[in-house]
Amino acid sequence: MIRTLAITQDLHIKQDVPLDHLYHPSIKWFWVDFASPSDEEGKMLETFFHFHPLAIEDCFHFLQRPKLDYYDKYSFLVLHYLNSKTLDIEELDLFVGKTYLVTFHYKPLPSVETVWQRLLQDPNGFNKGVSYIAYAILDQLVDDYFPIVYEIEDQLNEIESRDAKKSIAVLMDDVFDIRSDLLKLRKTILPMRDLLYRIINSERLHIPAEQKAYFNDIYDHLLKLTNMVEANRDMTSDMRDNYLSINANRMNSIMMTLTIISSIFIPLTFVVGLYGMNFDHMPELHWHYGYYIVLGIMALMTIGMILWFKRKGWFNVNK
Repeated sequence: MIRTLAITQDLHIKQDVPLDHLYHPSIKWFWVDFASPSDEEGKMLETFFHFHPLAIEDCFHFLQRPKLDYYDKYSFLVLHYLNSKTLDIEELDLFVGKTYLVTFHYKPLPSVETVWQRLLQDPNGFNKGVSYIAYAILDQLVDDYFPIVYEIEDQLNEIESRDAKKSIAVLMDDVFDIRSDLLKLRKTILPMRDLLYRIINSERLHIPAEQKAYFNDIYDHLLKLTNMVEANRDMTSDMRDNYLSINANRMNSIMMTLTIISSIFIPLTFVVGLYGMNFDHMPELHWHYGYYIVLGIMALMTIGMILWFKRKGWFNVNK
């Protein structure tokens, strides 16, 4: 689907203007949105707008890294949008000229739709030109990152409360899932931050000096998001280390308990094995009270070893 918005010289808005009429003298600037275009519609990038083949190739070959390319009469930007449910990356391509903006994307993007509707409702709020529309799209796209990061922080706070109903294994699975989500965010936010740095320091973009402050604001948001992601990654690392330490401590406690039990039964097993040989000339075998005497000796050995282990502090390890 191809849809168009045009702003006339007297700042009136026209919607669904045919492509052939967009370069009319009465049109001040226009925005063409290629939303989930068909193959035939995608060819309009070449046949109507005559964009560079490399830029067109980047539009059709998903997924490009966020970047900025300069051409003779326009600039080409690749932006990344994050699906809030799956955290899958969705690409948004922008062609920014002096009097036009062309957006290209294969999936519906809420950020583009939000700016489109805002422009329809208040065209006077976007009378600063094409670069301001590009800013509005980029700003809305970055703002949509924040709810995702906040949701991850809420999940970390829930894990940090150490819900007694969940085992350490379940909590560890949650922590590693969150680390995976943070990695996806990091792979998107860092390249976007670098892209904004290029934009605000570029001399070839047609951005008025007074509008660069808007792009600086987006850059600040991306810096904040980067710090939040890194802080959350550090928190998950601490949680992982803590859970591993707890698990190791529990294993040590279990092994100590088994060691104590084994240590007690080793001499008892020796005594039982010794008297289980049934040699004819073993004098103890024919004692009338030999069985009870041996049981008593084994009981004394058990009590003695327990007292000795307790004196050495072995039982304190289990606490």
